[in-house]
Amino acid sequence: MTARILIVDDTPANVRLLKARLEADSHEVMTASDGFEAMARARADQPDIILLDVMMPEIDGYEVCRQLKADPDTRHIPIILVTALDGRDDRLSGLEAGADDFMTKPVDDVMLAARLNALVRLKQMADDLRVRETSSRRAGLIDNDQYQRQISATGNVLILDDNERQADRLMLALGQDHRAAFVTDPAQALKIASGRVDLVVLNLAAKAFDAMRWVAQLRNHEATRHRPVLALVNPDERNLLLKALEIGVTDIVPRPVDTQELLARARTQIRRKRYGDFLRTTLDRSLEMAITDPLTQLNNRRFFDTQIRLHLPRHIKGGPPLSLLLLDIDHFKKVNDAYGHDAGDEVLREFARRLGLNVRAIDIPCRLGGEEFVVLMPETGAEDALNIAERVRAQVAAEPFMVSGGRALDITVSVGVSTSGGLGDSPEALLKRADEGVYEAKSAGRNRVILRSAA
Repeated sequence: MTARILIVDDTPANVRLLKARLEADSHEVMTASDGFEAMARARADQPDIILLDVMMPEIDGYEVCRQLKADPDTRHIPIILVTALDGRDDRLSGLEAGADDFMTKPVDDVMLAARLNALVRLKQMADDLRVRETSSRRAGLIDNDQYQRQISATGNVLILDDNERQADRLMLALGQDHRAAFVTDPAQALKIASGRVDLVVLNLAAKAFDAMRWVAQLRNHEATRHRPVLALVNPDERNLLLKALEIGVTDIVPRPVDTQELLARARTQIRRKRYGDFLRTTLDRSLEMAITDPLTQLNNRRFFDTQIRLHLPRHIKGGPPLSLLLLDIDHFKKVNDAYGHDAGDEVLREFARRLGLNVRAIDIPCRLGGEEFVVLMPETGAEDALNIAERVRAQVAAEPFMVSGGRALDITVSVGVSTSGGLGDSPEALLKRADEGVYEAKSAGRNRVILRSAA
């Protein structure tokens, strides 16, 4: 798996050596010689991975990492700190700064390749969603306070371990920051992981079950495919560690477990998982807004056009009939002229509420625009459509519409009804017949329902 990698190091010899290794594996490599250049290149070039030296003049790698992770434009880019420092405090400082991993010089080529592949897989899963996040941010749909709350919220951690004493210690450690639970049964763990779990901590050395096989099962299920896994492994079990990263373990904690490192790596994994959740939620909200009328909260014209093109062919191919109600509020312009557009908006919202209450669950009420509404009625013949249209008309006229200032307005609606006519019918023809019904109802005095049949 190839990637676009930014190497940041103030020592040219180190850059040349690492660049040659990575290019030999077909990676595209960019370089920066100091922290400020690194931040500028990260924002401009959007690399897949940043390999960041810690000891640099002016601004060190820890601070560069913190700033990149705080920037919405770069926080998604995985960062591996690469340094000659190999002490516990150095490692923790890097993880606390937001680094995704920490490697010491001289770099182990095989281990680096495994780490790169794992991190690139994670980034690629989020890239499509992130493009939509950028669009949503430009449109003002991203609430940064909500993002911070979601990212920093307490995590739900599941521990899968056949060693109950070790699991108890992990529970105690992780419970400092998160809600933690442990199980010894892999089947039960798989079921729990499909729910509200932010991180799985897995004992790779378990004897009662095959930990590798369990990870493979986790990755094969749609509900758990993106669930991060933090695995405990003995550092001398190099082949096991490499295989774990290859099949989908997200990160590794070496034994004996350092509590602070465990917490730091858990925070990193939960933060990344929450970021993915945030992107998906943002995408769902953006899609919902794209098909929703903001004033009435009914679906809009775009949604209606899509749905009628989905439903009508089913009837043409011999399925049940499809009917359509087109509703136009009578004398709506007079409401705006006499009482203002705010009152008009209140009328539209109340009309939408009454419309929604008086159609069926399978019906699809939408606002076409202005004072025009439409109801798409799958599997509905003319008689049922007429009955529902008459019910809506009667409910609109039955009680005055209350608007600001305590004014009560008598509102009525004219409704045109059309039903699919079989082979050769089209969405445009169906809508046109309903529109002709509305025109006829208006001409006949308004506040009535007219059916226009197919020729």
